[in-house]
Amino acid sequence: MTNVLISGVGGQGTVLASKLIAAAAMAKELDVRTTETIGMAQRGGSVVSHVRIGQNINSPLIPQRAAHAVIGFEPAEAVRVLPYLSADGLMIVCDKAMKPVTSSLKGDTYKVYEMIDYLKKHVKKLVVIDGEKLMSECINAKTLNVALLGAASESGVFPFNVDEMKDALRDTLPQRYLDINLNSFEIGRRMYNETRNAG
Repeated sequence: MTNVLISGVGGQGTVLASKLIAAAAMAKELDVRTTETIGMAQRGGSVVSHVRIGQNINSPLIPQRAAHAVIGFEPAEAVRVLPYLSADGLMIVCDKAMKPVTSSLKGDTYKVYEMIDYLKKHVKKLVVIDGEKLMSECINAKTLNVALLGAASESGVFPFNVDEMKDALRDTLPQRYLDINLNSFEIGRRMYNETRNAG
């Protein structure tokens, strides 16, 4: 079984990312279950998508300490779901902050470097993607989710390969958005490798 958790805030495309992973799994005739837990059902609220791929999936929800990978679209949300990551699990996190509504309501001071430092201390396999660089290279910032899927695909965490993930993009996304998303997917793959090599 492969368990992947995607965390972010409303408007970042976490739900679409989980659907794309599920589409790639189904195309390979793998069993898959997905679900979302949404803290506040609006743009800026916490959103966590659970994706489970394998046999005998009794629940779509990933138990704590059972995620093989966490894809964090936002640093604070990545910290929030850290209890789900397995001891040897991989976390890929974008270091670009989008202050969650929960933080705004509490009046919290949100310092990105504190979140990243915390993850560095508590995650054995951590890949931090430079969010400013990623967003400057992607033609459209709304494709950040697909770029991070590219990074995750390059890591080998999914039970399907990069080309199969790209086929899912072609089969799922509207034609008019396909090229821009495929471009961002490839940027995410490259940035994953650059980050790994630099580390």
